[in-house]
Amino acid sequence: MDKFRMIFQFFQSNQESFMSGICGIMALASTQIYSAFDFNCPCLPRYNLAYGLGILLVPPFILFLLGFVLNNNVSMLAEEWRRPQGQRGKDPAVLRYMFCSMAQRAMIAPVVWVSVTLLDGKCITCAFCTLVPVETLGNASHPSLSQGDMKRVLARIPCKEIYDGQELIANEVAVRYLRCISQALGWCFVLLMTMLAFLVRSLRPCFSQAAFLKSRYWSHYIDIERKLFDETCTEHARSFAKVCIQQFFEGMSADLVAAHCHLPRKAPEDAGEATEKLLGITDWDTMNMVLKSWHRCKPPLHLHPPALPSGNGWTGEGQPPVHPPVPRSEMAAYYSWV
Repeated sequence: MDKFRMIFQFFQSNQESFMSGICGIMALASTQIYSAFDFNCPCLPRYNLAYGLGILLVPPFILFLLGFVLNNNVSMLAEEWRRPQGQRGKDPAVLRYMFCSMAQRAMIAPVVWVSVTLLDGKCITCAFCTLVPVETLGNASHPSLSQGDMKRVLARIPCKEIYDGQELIANEVAVRYLRCISQALGWCFVLLMTMLAFLVRSLRPCFSQAAFLKSRYWSHYIDIERKLFDETCTEHARSFAKVCIQQFFEGMSADLVAAHCHLPRKAPEDAGEATEKLLGITDWDTMNMVLKSWHRCKPPLHLHPPALPSGNGWTGEGQPPVHPPVPRSEMAAYYSWV
């Protein structure tokens, strides 16, 4: 159990690197899924565009949502966004920083999918085969066809086994033309995403370094505070359960002794330590009140002697923090320096 606990603590301490690794694995998995995916264009004028664009755009959207689902900070962001104001204000810049950080990781797999799809060219060939310029690439001397017949013939370009328009335009010519356009779009998309990532990662801190550092600091603080609160609640729940169980068995032991069933009774060694960890919270209603107070009015972020909690939250609400008096020698040194 200690080894598993050490591994779990390692993952918790390196959560950002771990989530980046998961996003990278999702990106590699998306390429493998696409390579194993059997692309079957319907080869019908009304369905080619919907099928091609659906394969190009729907899986990236699903992968984007999965990137958010697998990120544990989503619940933290939603909790911070929806919590009451209480005694601690909410900074929109911190919320934006948290959302942008999660979105950057979640965008890895969708970007890889779109890039691989465009470089492959099957989706663009299926979606836009009816827009091939027959006047430029085809046989201009071929008898004219109606608009519906022309689209019906061109829609079969991705399906070589049923294509019957070789006299109008060669299948290989049309496929090469569409794949060339698709690969050009793919490389442009890769270049655009690379430049955008460079601008986001490198140039964003240069414009407002102080605001960037502030947002990153309080984002880390919210994450660490939530982890420490969960650990404290877990420790308190373990101690509370241990004391309750010990009291139950002590009561049963007393009943058995009263019934002339003499059993050996040994005082638990860690009973006092478990009782100390309860911090005075020893019943159901008090614990519920503490949890509700933590959600509705978190303590302000300045260090001062703790105020006693009341029924509506913290008694120190609306009062300025109490700071220790400054010695006169320090005040004199400060004013002489000014």
